[in-house]
Amino acid sequence: MAEPRRRFRLPASLGGRTAFWLIVALMLVQAAGLTIHALDRVDLQRFIQAREIAGRAFSAWRTSMLAPADRREQLLADLDLPEGLSAEIAHHPSVRAGAPPPPPHVARLFRLDLLNSGPPRLRPREVRIGALSPGGFVAALRLPDGEWLNLRVEMPPPRPWHSATFLAAFVVMTVAAVLLILWAVARLMRPVKLLAEAADRLGRDVNAPPLPEKGPSEVATAARAFNVMAGRIRRFVADRTQMLAAIGHDLRTPITRLRLRAEFMDDDEQRRKMLSDLDEMEQMIAATLAFARDDAAAEPASPIDLAALCRTVADEAADARPELAEAIAFDGPERLTLRARPIALKRAIANLVSNALAYGGAARLTLSAREGGMVRLAVEDDGPGIPEAELEGVFAPFKRLEASRNRETGGTGLGLTIARNILRAHGGDVVLANRREGGLRAVASLPA
Repeated sequence: MAEPRRRFRLPASLGGRTAFWLIVALMLVQAAGLTIHALDRVDLQRFIQAREIAGRAFSAWRTSMLAPADRREQLLADLDLPEGLSAEIAHHPSVRAGAPPPPPHVARLFRLDLLNSGPPRLRPREVRIGALSPGGFVAALRLPDGEWLNLRVEMPPPRPWHSATFLAAFVVMTVAAVLLILWAVARLMRPVKLLAEAADRLGRDVNAPPLPEKGPSEVATAARAFNVMAGRIRRFVADRTQMLAAIGHDLRTPITRLRLRAEFMDDDEQRRKMLSDLDEMEQMIAATLAFARDDAAAEPASPIDLAALCRTVADEAADARPELAEAIAFDGPERLTLRARPIALKRAIANLVSNALAYGGAARLTLSAREGGMVRLAVEDDGPGIPEAELEGVFAPFKRLEASRNRETGGTGLGLTIARNILRAHGGDVVLANRREGGLRAVASLPA
């Protein structure tokens, strides 16, 4: 079976993509520059080689003309001819009559027209020139005594990268340019990273410090707008908290009056029911105010041992529900340290354990660290589970699947909501899932 083709993917981050395209652009510019440089060097090399070959060819002809016939071959052999040029004395020309001439650019390059422009006594009696591919030619020059000087010109291959230091310098320049691009992109993307970190801090703590309003004008404007938004959110939360505190204070007064009046009722059964309703109302108001106030947000974060915290919650739950002590267990490492708000986190875990005991008759805590810098805490019970369609809906405030609204069989419907709010404020989350073997599993995740 053929392996699936891997599709190229751009880097996920904005900085990575910016650096990628800048490096691609640099490579294209470098390739274009190298091409132009190579073509220029080839042209220059061709010109220099042609000038040298043409000059030596004329020297070979002059030597052949002035030397005695019996010494021509020896003198030609002593000449220092450049690469691509060969000369010999022969009785017959190396170019047949009527051979096709070399291309015009070759004739112009080697100035073949100068053969007949010298002094009359040095001019050849006959000249035959033929093309020689690629880019060369063959010339036969007839001497006064009837012999021929045959010249063969073959251009050596161009060497655009003949300089060893050039390629080394080019590699060094390219590496330096890539490093400069990466450094510049990282520096330009730093304000974006700081803005993202500030938004994350604001999501965890509404009273997080403001973002510094410095840097380029666009960055400073974005930081100023973010700080204004954060200030508005803080004012909104403060106003809501103050309003709810006032409502809670005002509601406690009529509840207290009703409690006093209930004490004077003659019917003991009705008095007991009324006092129970008033207690439930007061507890619901207290829970609602605690949820709305979110006092945990003002608690400072500090390093805590999550394993020890889970054991403490399990022990306290066993003390509070001794009849279910055998069904409460903890499994995890001896120590697992992370930075969190201890009181708030303990409340979130206690809510998950309490929910498992109330509806599932058991609470088994399993703590483990996983890849990606996250810590996983699973709380399992042996209850009937939750319909799949309600696994997310139960996190809504006051949402209870138990319809009687009796506090003997259920709470106020805020336990899971408070637990999720606390965990999300820490940068984590909690989700529910039904177990295959029965029961419910609450999985809480936290950044390590």
